[in-house]
Amino acid sequence: MSQHAERGDVVVPARPGRLRTFLDSDIVYSWKQQPVVIVATLVTLVMFAGALFAPWITPQNPFDPRQIDLIDAFTPPLTTSDFTGTFYLLGSDSQGRDVFSAILYGSRISLLVGFAAVLFALVLGTLLGLSAGFRGGWRDALIMRVADVQLTFPSILMALLIFGVIRGFLPRSMHAEVAIIVLIVAIGLSDWVQYARAVRGATMVEKSKEYVQAARVIGLPDRKILVQHILPNVMRPVLVIGTIGLALAIIAEATLSFLGVGMPATQPSLGTLIRVGQDYMFSGEWWILLFPGVALLMLALSVNLLGDWLRDVLNPKLR
Repeated sequence: MSQHAERGDVVVPARPGRLRTFLDSDIVYSWKQQPVVIVATLVTLVMFAGALFAPWITPQNPFDPRQIDLIDAFTPPLTTSDFTGTFYLLGSDSQGRDVFSAILYGSRISLLVGFAAVLFALVLGTLLGLSAGFRGGWRDALIMRVADVQLTFPSILMALLIFGVIRGFLPRSMHAEVAIIVLIVAIGLSDWVQYARAVRGATMVEKSKEYVQAARVIGLPDRKILVQHILPNVMRPVLVIGTIGLALAIIAEATLSFLGVGMPATQPSLGTLIRVGQDYMFSGEWWILLFPGVALLMLALSVNLLGDWLRDVLNPKLR
């Protein structure tokens, strides 16, 4: 296909494709210039892919008791069991579960809780921030005072409080079944404030601009002005906060599970695996704690580095 289209005697250059436009953008250029960000991206993609395709990658399902051999418990890394002939890349734990399989399946739970909690906090905080910044008055005062009160408590303590209150209203038999939902709600409710404050400030700036005044003049309802005009212009800082918040949500889930109030041992996340592994830290079975801890560190650090880079590249004041 030719690169130019002729209209009479005028030659019009063909428009570049969307992929070419993206590859030539400042974001891609900035990404190529930072080796640390490239490595963080590769680590994040590998860990995401490993968690997503865990059923096809791992030699066993650590959540299925039929695939676990107690006789293979405490098998060291890079060792073949003398009893079943199974090769354990990262060793096995006290129940005979393959640590490599447990890490990938645990990463699925940690990432699911992290993404869902960030999405819940983002949606809730964005809605409250839009309402407070656009409406003002008593709505703004009420939402911001609640946010100020919540900011006086560390987020992990707030998540513990919310987790305990929700579980207190549920029968004990349902605790294991709804643990993941309770975790998502608890972490999401403890992190909505930062989204609400960012959206409120951006909304107060945007609502005084000329395009919003013009939309009001032509008779557009407030809901359409918020959704079609203001919301797209306040999402950039929200997405940056969400990227950084994903690492914090994963760490919060791991902390709650480590404290014994998160995922049960039958459906371990990375935090649960670390809690189980600490019992054997000084008894010689070091791999049960080390490898889940390294996996959590790599996942949280790589996502956090990507969030910091995205914040810098999307902020024109830092260029």
